[in-house]
Amino acid sequence: MGFLVGVTAGVLAGVVGHRVLRALRRGATVHMGWCAGGVGALWSVIAWRFDTGSLPWWWLPIPATVAWFGVLLVATDLRHSRLPNALTIPAYPALAAATALAASQTTWQLAASATLGALVLYCLYAAIHLVRPLAMGGGDVKLSGTVGAALGAVGWPAVLVGTTLAAVLTLTLQALAPKRTRTRWRTGIPHGPGLLAATFLLTTFPGPTIPP
Repeated sequence: MGFLVGVTAGVLAGVVGHRVLRALRRGATVHMGWCAGGVGALWSVIAWRFDTGSLPWWWLPIPATVAWFGVLLVATDLRHSRLPNALTIPAYPALAAATALAASQTTWQLAASATLGALVLYCLYAAIHLVRPLAMGGGDVKLSGTVGAALGAVGWPAVLVGTTLAAVLTLTLQALAPKRTRTRWRTGIPHGPGLLAATFLLTTFPGPTIPP
């Protein structure tokens, strides 16, 4: 039952996300199927994890938030080579609310860990951007705070694993992307997709750090 609810709710949320992208000031042309199908697929995985007792109900908003913003941002980054402020900035309060809910059901140490994770990863990415702007775009820096918070909520090992996995996924994208697609990425290989994919995996499969 939860799986079907997850799929249905995810598809509807993806449709809403597609409309959000179209309404952006600069606009983002992304096929509705990518948004609806992407969010629907990821939310169905989260629902399956809940159905099997692997994730508690109070944790679900964290991976669900990462999935919704992640699908929209990945689609936009791959298609237009940018991470819009209209998505990266609202992701902060959205994830903060999800983290606050989780912390209220467990311990506020979770919120402290998420906050510290956000600060550390933001400072790291900002430093890389200052030294090598072409290696780390401004959109990636703004995204890093949200990602750091989500990974920090899982635990400090997740921050290290997540950033490492993001780098591996980015290199894999560079190796597998068709030449025509790489040519369109005039500012280099997008790092956002790898970072968001790694964060979704670690928040949906957090291991024993999140009690069922």
